[in-house]
Amino acid sequence: MKPFGKPAAVALAALLTLTACGGGGEATPAAQGPQPLRMTIWTSNEAHLKLFDEIAAEYRKTHPEVGEIKFDPIPFENYTTTLTTQIAGGNAPDLAWILESSAPDFVSSGALAPLDDTLGKAQGYEFGDLTPSAVKLWQAEGKLYAYPFSTSPFGVFVNTDLLKKAGQKTPAEMIKDGTWTWEKVAAQNAAVASKTGKAGMVVRDFDYKGWDNLATVWGGWGAQAWSEDGRTCGFDSPEMVEAMTFLHKSIFTDKAFPGPGTTADFFAGDSAMTITQISRASLLEDAKFGWDLVPLPAGPKGEYSVIGQAGLGVFKKSANAAAATDFLAFFTNPANSAKLAAYFPPPRASQLTADTMAKSNPLLKPDQLQKVVIGGIEKGVVKPNHTGQAELSQTVRAALDPLWQPGADVKAVLGGVCAKIQPMLGA
Repeated sequence: MKPFGKPAAVALAALLTLTACGGGGEATPAAQGPQPLRMTIWTSNEAHLKLFDEIAAEYRKTHPEVGEIKFDPIPFENYTTTLTTQIAGGNAPDLAWILESSAPDFVSSGALAPLDDTLGKAQGYEFGDLTPSAVKLWQAEGKLYAYPFSTSPFGVFVNTDLLKKAGQKTPAEMIKDGTWTWEKVAAQNAAVASKTGKAGMVVRDFDYKGWDNLATVWGGWGAQAWSEDGRTCGFDSPEMVEAMTFLHKSIFTDKAFPGPGTTADFFAGDSAMTITQISRASLLEDAKFGWDLVPLPAGPKGEYSVIGQAGLGVFKKSANAAAATDFLAFFTNPANSAKLAAYFPPPRASQLTADTMAKSNPLLKPDQLQKVVIGGIEKGVVKPNHTGQAELSQTVRAALDPLWQPGADVKAVLGGVCAKIQPMLGA
């Protein structure tokens, strides 16, 4: 595994606090003439970028003082690390997407501009339509520091053709008869791998590196990376040991999940199932196979949901902070929020209905949206996040390395994770 670069080795919270200091927190006056804006994002999906460019072009029609609006994709795996490097090097963007895992650091740092005044005064914005549960992670002392542009539960995309080829039931049949459980789903994926040569279940964006995505699995056992107050490690809990023992067996004994070093793209037809969010649905536009989207399988603790959330914030020290905040208000107004809902579930209560979302998600059926997205948001928990997440994440990732091999002592490895991170949790 590649270590973090030197700038990212510095605690993110400390670096952001330094970024926020000086000049009373005021933005540097902008130069004369049309000023460009740059927003870092982690998607390079052509459909996403096309929509962003269309919204930016519409904004510029009535804002000649704003020059080019550039959307700067950074690979998801190294997104926060690269953004941190840019900040440390004095090349911070004007606006940035922020992962839920980094929200506590960014929000508490003082590096982001508060958005309440601009959003509250923007004509037709309907600031009160933002749901309290969606904005909670992005607030500090009653102020909003990032707009939660995506509150997206994880679901399971299923290649129904592969299941039928392997003689397995469809998810719809299993949900109907109450067998859509991790135990049964793992057996299905093992059968697909054995009978078709294709991969079984893929936890997208995990790849034995992005460990926080495994919350979509261990949540079925009621396991947590750390306690609700963030002060006690949860990796050595009985629930986590049971969940990770199940996962280890599914990978190395049953072959229900592809092992380390194996690449299998569900959207290219290479696997039976994948855990991801609805923003990936656009990749199925030209799918050559039958597919479905269903909630996460039930675990021993019953049904559950896990949410990935993302915020959009403006750096207070940007030379163009005022223009960037105004553009953010336009980018996220009700009309554009409805457009963005094609890929990113909105935080607006008025738009969180299956019928409304179906209008901008033609590939997904209202029933799929209701069960996976609307239902998931109602009962979901956000992926692991904590102050100092960059260092925590690196430490957990390294401590979990011994788990990803046959014969690993699951309990011992997880105990080792807690031995490493407990001092970092502040208990």
